[in-house]
Amino acid sequence: MPTQSSHANQTIFPAPANFIAELKPQLVGFSEPQWVDSTGSTNADLMMQVRQLNQISKADGSMQPIIRGAHLQTAGKGRAGRNWLGKSGSTLMFSCAFAVNIPIAQLSGVSPAIGIATCEALRALVKSNQAATAPAHASDRLTLKWPNDLQWDCAKLAGILIESAGKMLNQSSIIVIGIGLNLNQADALSVELNREIADWSMVLQATQSQTSTNAITLVVAIAHAWSRALSDFATEGFETFQGRFDKVNALAGQNVAIQDRGETLLTGLAQGVDRLGQLQVKTAAGLVPVLVGDVSVRST
Repeated sequence: MPTQSSHANQTIFPAPANFIAELKPQLVGFSEPQWVDSTGSTNADLMMQVRQLNQISKADGSMQPIIRGAHLQTAGKGRAGRNWLGKSGSTLMFSCAFAVNIPIAQLSGVSPAIGIATCEALRALVKSNQAATAPAHASDRLTLKWPNDLQWDCAKLAGILIESAGKMLNQSSIIVIGIGLNLNQADALSVELNREIADWSMVLQATQSQTSTNAITLVVAIAHAWSRALSDFATEGFETFQGRFDKVNALAGQNVAIQDRGETLLTGLAQGVDRLGQLQVKTAAGLVPVLVGDVSVRST
């Protein structure tokens, strides 16, 4: 079991029972929190749970948001089915299931909307904890790579996976959102994956944080951000996020390559997102919208 550290650039990682006890009073409106030592995938666990719940749910199809986390996931995955590497005590891994009144035609916009909300929530934590002597705009180094990868100085800090779990009896869509946030040991991961990886300890160190971060604080901030984002999306669609995206956009003005399974589909200049949340890429043939799907965006 991970031990607690007194160093300010470390994250305190409670035991599963403590996670549950501390999360319960802070996640009002959520069902009983779930946290375990190990599981295959918290996303897969919740996908199964909500499908079973839907079979025995109330006639109105109501469902409180469900949260499930694990110290270790042995079969975690990212977008396009890629494996997600996480280690107990080094990665914060949890998922939430929500029933949302969002038309199927708009669901593709949920992915960047959730990415924006997560980035904003983490930036707010950075600002509240950074020392007075830290650079005023230190939190701006935390950005969003469309659609929902979080970066610190262009190195991947966290990945988010959003999956559909069907519909409730009242036709509300059920979505499951999972996140893997690196807490420490990014240097080792960078070597293992042969690309730059960041972790939360780097963020705390760069902002000269004077206090340790409790993982509970991260979970609560992110889960609440997701809940608010989905409520806003259901009411106003992606348009309410369009301007917010510009403030966290990691690809602003960059040349990018859009790839699918290793094949480059197109290259061009990233030009923000449209009102549906699609990435806009300026190519020789004109402005091309890129849908959220099995594609990778690579800076060139």
